[in-house]
Amino acid sequence: MKSSKTIWEKPTDMLRISIFLLFLWAASCQPKPEPQKPNILFLFADDQRADALGISGNPHILTPTLDQLAQEGSRFTNAYVMGGNHGAICMASRAMLLSGKNLFQVYDRLNGVQTMTMDFAKAGYTTFGTGKWHNEKEAFEASFQQAENVFLGGMANHYSISVRDYDAQGKLGEPTSKGYSTDIFAQSAIDFLNSQKQASNPFFCYVAFTVPHDPYSPEASHIKLYPDGSIPLPKNFLPSHPFQFDELTVRDENLTGWPRKPEVVQMILSDYYALITHLDTQIARIIQALKDNGQYENTIIVYAADNGLAVGSHGLLGKQSLYEHSMKVPLIIKGPGIPKGKEFDAFAYIHDIYPTLAELAGIPLREDLDGISLGKVLSGEQKQIRESLFTAYRNTARAVRDQKWKLIRYPERDYTQLFDLENDPEEIHNLAELEQYQEQKNQMMALLRASQKTAGDTIPLTAPVIKPMEYNPDTLRRKPDQWQPEYILKRYFSDLVQN
Repeated sequence: MKSSKTIWEKPTDMLRISIFLLFLWAASCQPKPEPQKPNILFLFADDQRADALGISGNPHILTPTLDQLAQEGSRFTNAYVMGGNHGAICMASRAMLLSGKNLFQVYDRLNGVQTMTMDFAKAGYTTFGTGKWHNEKEAFEASFQQAENVFLGGMANHYSISVRDYDAQGKLGEPTSKGYSTDIFAQSAIDFLNSQKQASNPFFCYVAFTVPHDPYSPEASHIKLYPDGSIPLPKNFLPSHPFQFDELTVRDENLTGWPRKPEVVQMILSDYYALITHLDTQIARIIQALKDNGQYENTIIVYAADNGLAVGSHGLLGKQSLYEHSMKVPLIIKGPGIPKGKEFDAFAYIHDIYPTLAELAGIPLREDLDGISLGKVLSGEQKQIRESLFTAYRNTARAVRDQKWKLIRYPERDYTQLFDLENDPEEIHNLAELEQYQEQKNQMMALLRASQKTAGDTIPLTAPVIKPMEYNPDTLRRKPDQWQPEYILKRYFSDLVQN
């Protein structure tokens, strides 16, 4: 009788099974591959009001690309810059953005500061920058591995922007004048994105536009896109600001005369909106490049601005005040892990963007940041990351707001404004001197003092020497600066140029 044999009696079969089991064991011991980190595309506008977007409920402006971005992602309706230590608010706002620090910890200086893009580079990101950089040249070179068409300065003729590229040593070379600023910066971003199509590392692409900052000279194809007079005046339009609180001839305010003529402010709005709409078309090109390269779904896209702008509100043109129109900015975030079609009213600063992106990208949060991640708001875990919001301009104005009330204090004038933002979002009716609002005023003053302490602001809320509030707008004088092209000189300075 033949004996039966089991599989274990066949050496070749035993060897096959041993190899198979060894393979399974080895596979189980292999570390699981880390999920692919998201790319970052950061789009930064210059001097854009938060309400200068179609998605914000503005029926007079065309921003289809940005509106679609907000619909595919999330929009923060209470995003702010904390303020500035001089008239060039953008210097401080960019320092806060890149450092994650508040105004009183960084002011407008980035030299020697650890920046957002440095941390992303440490985490394996390829960092690229193009566009406006209004801080130290050396800080840019320390913050970006690659660069093309970088503008060092605050403003320029959009039609002849002076830009620099990296040389072989990774330093910004000599400036070269090129064409229209928005087109140049958009193309630089597209070229970089195309270069990363087959890259194994994620990228951080920083694109800082110089529009809609003046000169209010739209790209040629967008001139007269909004006919003069077609944009209504702001609800809080005034011919001049009702009192003096700072230098009322600071550069931005010189772009038209006093009193502000309604038809001239409407002309400015037409050009301002045209700059934004043209910007929207160029952002569409950048986004299309992401899609063409297969990068769109794994890219977090952020759209924000460095500060707002008055453009006729309260008799002002610039951003050197603490009214909502000057401190509030657009903020849109879209990408993997970001809820779609959501609007959040959580109070946010632009220096919250740094920790937010770090958290979304899985990069360890540094403990020395003043900004707070918006991640828990985006995930629905929290409705707010702070209960109030504090802003400051030079030593001349301080403000604090909560969900309903806003107080602005002018230490050098010993003057206070109190606004009910729920019922008066345009900040028209000052309630500070009305008897029935004294308790609310006192509460907001206490909140202002506490906010100063938290931020590290030490100026007294009443100055030792009180300056007069009265002034005569008829005595204010202006002149065009060197960056205004012929289009602007003819349109807004013809009376001065002729003389």
